[in-house]
Amino acid sequence: MVSIIVAFPNRDNAAKIRNLIVRGGMDVTGVCTAGAQALQYADMADEGIVVCGYKLKDMMYTELREYLPGDFEMLLVASSDKWTGGAVEGVIGLSMPVKAYDLMNTLEMMHCTIEQRRKRRKLEQKNRNLQQKAVITRAKELLMSRNNMSEAEAHRYLQKSSMDSGTNMVETAEMVLSVMAE
Repeated sequence: MVSIIVAFPNRDNAAKIRNLIVRGGMDVTGVCTAGAQALQYADMADEGIVVCGYKLKDMMYTELREYLPGDFEMLLVASSDKWTGGAVEGVIGLSMPVKAYDLMNTLEMMHCTIEQRRKRRKLEQKNRNLQQKAVITRAKELLMSRNNMSEAEAHRYLQKSSMDSGTNMVETAEMVLSVMAE
């Protein structure tokens, strides 16, 4: 499930955006006024969308984007002069004042992008050969023995590291083996 997190410095604005999204038929995981709160919600989810303003109580949107996990997208709702100057990867801008129609269409488009990425990852998983599966298994075994992880924890660690670094799981497993073998 794709998590939607709403983060604006003004709680009333955040609530209004949340209400628009909920009326549009999407679930909102959390509403917050600070970037740290948004990051807490994001840590509890695998992937999602953060709908936020230009400046939160504790950080700018660029800092929040930097700290978000790799499988999160960001929808910046701000005046166009705030986001047209420098394109930040993983950030889509929407001009203020926001129209409900534009907000919902943009969120739907972002949701579809995340779903396509998820399907592509699953397809890659199914198409792994025996050698690639063996590399992943060896990396998990190494993590389990050296870090006292369960098999599920080791798998999740490889998955999360893979998502965060933007590499596939086999490449991440190879990196773990090379680093931990030293």
